[in-house]
Amino acid sequence: MALLELKDVHTYYGNIQALKGISISVDEGEIVTLIGANGAGKTTTLMSICGITPIRNGEILFDGKDISKLAPNKIVQLGVAQVPEGRRIFPQLTVSENLDMGAFLRRDKEGIKHDMEEVFEIFPRLAERKNQLGGTLSGGEQQMLAISRALMANPRLLLLDEPSLGLAPLVVQNIFEVIQNVNKERKTTILLVEQNANMALKIAHKGYVMQNGVIKIADTSNHLFANQEVRKAYLGM
Repeated sequence: MALLELKDVHTYYGNIQALKGISISVDEGEIVTLIGANGAGKTTTLMSICGITPIRNGEILFDGKDISKLAPNKIVQLGVAQVPEGRRIFPQLTVSENLDMGAFLRRDKEGIKHDMEEVFEIFPRLAERKNQLGGTLSGGEQQMLAISRALMANPRLLLLDEPSLGLAPLVVQNIFEVIQNVNKERKTTILLVEQNANMALKIAHKGYVMQNGVIKIADTSNHLFANQEVRKAYLGM
C-alpha cells in the first residue's frame, strides 16, 4: 500500500516551472530513490512534499490524505521528516540540543528518551560528542547528526536529500548501512535523493530517474541498474 503518492504535481519558482507533472509512489516499508542530474527537480520534489515549496497543481497524498495545502509543521506532525541537503544542523547548539530540536513537536517524554538512546546506539560517535557544539563536528558527524535529528521526530516517512554529499568513501558506506538499518529495524519508509546513483540503487527497492522536472524512467532498482541508458548517464558505465 502506498504511504506517499504524488499525482501530476506541478511546482514553480515564480514563473519558472521546476516540476512538470510528476507522479511517484512510495509503498510503506520501501526505500525509493530519485536519481538525476543537478537541476532535475529532485530537491524540489522533497521540498514540495514537506510543504516548504507549495505545489501549484496536482496532489500529494500521505497515507491517503491530501497534504499539499498543509503547513510544514502539520506535515511533520503527520509523520514526515526531512534531512536537507547540506545538513543544516544548529551549529551553536550541542549534539544533544540538536536532537531535542528534532523532537520539538513531541510530548511523550519517555519515547523521546528512548529514541535519544537509540540514535546514540546507531551513531556511537554522537554519544561521545553529545555535549559538543554541532558546528565543531566533522562533515560526516554532522550528517550523522542531521539524520539522527530527523529520527527524533519518530517519522513514518524519512526524506533524505544527498546524504553522501562531500563525504569520504568510508563515511558514505557507513551512512548507507545506517539508512538500510533504519528501514529494516525501525520500519521507516525512505525516499532518498542521491547523486551517487550506484549506492542508491544498491539499497533501494525501486527508483525514478528525473530529468528537467519530469520522470523519465520508473522501475525496480535491479532493472534500473541493468538499464543501459541509466548505466551510461548516471553510473559511469
